[in-house]
Amino acid sequence: MDEHMQAIILAVVERAPQWVRRDLEAKDIGVRARAEETLAAMITATLKGETAQATRTAATTAD
Repeated sequence: MDEHMQAIILAVVERAPQWVRRDLEAKDIGVRARAEETLAAMITATLKGETAQATRTAATTAD
């Protein structure tokens, strides 16, 4: 994993809501799974946004 991607993921984890952080430690499997899925969705959305932004930038600079 390159440093840029690691920084993106770290930024998402740092801004994760308190309930996600708390629920990641839950003993209840369902609660923990919901928190894991939420965090994964947040990371995915951010990475997709980065990819879209990079694509737009590349298209703009190619001209």
